[in-house]
Amino acid sequence: MLPKDLTRDLKSRLNMLAGQLQGIGKMLDAETIEPDQVLVQFKAVTNGLSSAEHLLLDEVFRKGLALQLVDVVGACPGDCQDAGRIEELRQQFPNLSESELTQKMQELREIGGRLEQHNAGLGKKDENKY
Repeated sequence: MLPKDLTRDLKSRLNMLAGQLQGIGKMLDAETIEPDQVLVQFKAVTNGLSSAEHLLLDEVFRKGLALQLVDVVGACPGDCQDAGRIEELRQQFPNLSESELTQKMQELREIGGRLEQHNAGLGKKDENKY
C-alpha cells in the first residue's frame, strides 16, 4: 500500500501533466503552430512522467529495501555467515541508485532465507537440549 502523502503527490503531478497534455492539444488546434514549442511541451510531459515514476520507485523500493535490511540485521546475531555482507549493504544503502535497489533487495531475500534456515536449525538444537 502506498503512503497517502506519496499518493497525493503523484496525483498532483498527474493532474499537472494532464493539463500540459490538454495545452498541447490546444496548441495543435492553433492555426499558427511552431513545432519547436510543441516539442518543448512534449519533453516537459515526458520529463514530468519520468520524475513521477522515479519518485514512486524510489519511495517503494528504497523503503522496501530498508525494511528487509532491518529484518536481516535483526535475524543475524552478529556471527552469522552473512554478517559482513549485511554490514556492507547497510553501509551502501544511503547511496544506492534506483537501478541497484531491486538487485540488493534480491540479495537480501537470499540472505534472509539462509538466516531463517540457520535460525530454525538453532531452534531445533535448543529444543533437543530439554
